[in-house]
Amino acid sequence: MTVRDELKRSIIAGVDRRKDDLLKLSLRIHSNPEVAFREEKAAAWLSEVLEGEGFSVERGICQIPTAFRASFGQGEPRVAFLAEYDALPGLGHGCGHNIIGTASLAAGLAAKEIVAQTSGSVLVIGTPAEEAAGGKVYMAARGAFDGLDCAMLAHPGNRDAVITHALACLELDVEFFGKAAHAAARPEAGVNALDAMIIAFSSLGMLRQQLRDSARLHGIITDGGQAVNVIPHHTAASLLLRARDDSYLEEIKEKVLSCFLAAAQASGCRLEYRWGEESRYKAMRTNLALAEAYQRNIESIGRRIAEPEARPAVGSTDMGNVSAIVPAIHPTVAIAPPEFPIHTVEFREIAASEAGHQGLIDSAKALAMTAVDVLTNADLRRRMAEEFKNESATAP
Repeated sequence: MTVRDELKRSIIAGVDRRKDDLLKLSLRIHSNPEVAFREEKAAAWLSEVLEGEGFSVERGICQIPTAFRASFGQGEPRVAFLAEYDALPGLGHGCGHNIIGTASLAAGLAAKEIVAQTSGSVLVIGTPAEEAAGGKVYMAARGAFDGLDCAMLAHPGNRDAVITHALACLELDVEFFGKAAHAAARPEAGVNALDAMIIAFSSLGMLRQQLRDSARLHGIITDGGQAVNVIPHHTAASLLLRARDDSYLEEIKEKVLSCFLAAAQASGCRLEYRWGEESRYKAMRTNLALAEAYQRNIESIGRRIAEPEARPAVGSTDMGNVSAIVPAIHPTVAIAPPEFPIHTVEFREIAASEAGHQGLIDSAKALAMTAVDVLTNADLRRRMAEEFKNESATAP
């Protein structure tokens, strides 16, 4: 048995030793759901545990009160586990972030115990608001992930996988301004902003036929007029554009805007629009060298990974913005059967069940064992860095 194998055995024992406390913490977070940027309790509980275990904890980093950075060790390599702990409005932890936050904490605690034998640093970084606002987007822009050798988290789901095909995502808000008039007495005096919006949405519907299968385009009309007998002088809508890669998102962006510009011209309305660039989610770039190491570790404790080609796109995540800065992985760990979707009441209940507990423990072990590989294997770090550099060179 190699030294690395011995360290991994120590990692597993460390997670098992803390199991009862970890599950209590997960259930505590689950029972106290907090939505985006309001995760005061969860952030405090995680920070307190880490500080009690000897981590140096910085609270309120990146101008976000519920974000934190906990560090242990000195120098490089620097391995980070990212903790999510926000809940869904009205649904609670229907995405299982109570598991993510606790598993990343557990991985950090386990990896911390072997740092003295490997050198380097272990970090647990608290990242709020994944569900609604993309906390990591703002944290990435403010330098939270600079200087890391890698960043990892494991997400509970309905299958075991190492590659997450998360889509790049961009928000668009639009408004049409026309002229009000009595719809029966003098319709010819009006300029119908609702007509403009209907023209635009009809064009978007036809545009979808020409988009790649992996792309997504969806939106809602947030203002369609105020009275049935008045020609609407104002309408508004919000849309999300998604694509498998960032460059194709740019192509879609121009086509979508053309639909609204044409509708303005056809209707005689004035168009105003705003792209949500400050909260743009980038496509997830899984570092395959790091993912292979994680796969070996998760399979060593009894799980089997689904083939990458069998994994469809699964929406978007702000982890994509982290993956554009450092080598990163965002694997999923099955706590539910394939027919159980996330963001549901059923999945919320599973996140507090025995299956959820097992997913938490397995996630923590696999993540921490992967940290051992990164901390002790210079060749792995070289391959991770080269892959990341090559992908960055071709990224838009």
